[in-house]
Amino acid sequence: HDINYIGLTGAIAAANYSFPANLLGDFAGGGMLCALGIMMALYERNSSGLGQVIDVAMVDGVAHIATFVYRMRAAGAWTDIPGNNVLDNGAPWYGTHLCKDGKYVAVGCIEPHFYNMLLEGMDLDDKTLPKQMDKDKWPELRARLAAEFLKRNRDEWCEIFSPTGKYADACLSPVLSLGEVSTHPHMASRGIIRKGPGGEKDVIPGPAPRLSRTPGVPSPMGKGVVPRDG
Repeated sequence: HDINYIGLTGAIAAANYSFPANLLGDFAGGGMLCALGIMMALYERNSSGLGQVIDVAMVDGVAHIATFVYRMRAAGAWTDIPGNNVLDNGAPWYGTHLCKDGKYVAVGCIEPHFYNMLLEGMDLDDKTLPKQMDKDKWPELRARLAAEFLKRNRDEWCEIFSPTGKYADACLSPVLSLGEVSTHPHMASRGIIRKGPGGEKDVIPGPAPRLSRTPGVPSPMGKGVVPRDG
């Protein structure tokens, strides 16, 4: 199964041993790269006039997607210790935090000026906190931030860090449930969640990427995405 394949690639370890449903193996490393391989072969055929076999494997695809992490590890910027890296929820200022109402916010303020804006919006004095890049003090910093986030509900934090407000560049956003996505202002403005032809419960993301002349349209449940005629 999906989880076994991505476990072989190092991707689960790189994600701090969390399993991203079957999005990474089945769909990204398998199906999507298979589709890309077909498109590459068709494009190459235009110049050579020849066909070729496309060898697709989830382990190949997921490992390829994880190239960025492999490169960071080779450069000494990533360790095999889980939860000890900036992008695997190790850094307290790049990850998720639980709020008072049991919901979560996502924080991604890597750059110092964005991080300082986060602290300002949380009414925290950086002089009373460990330094942002002092990895040995990350557990202490995480505990301080975690305690502060528990003082307000998720949407209260999102109001403070509104995209149109004073602290917009602090890189804080809500972690939405699937049922909340369609009503979020940004997601709604993009029309990302649409009603499919399968009835009231058939609410699905629209096709992506979006083509200007022949955009895809949602198809009945279980039949994937079909191109629009034209």
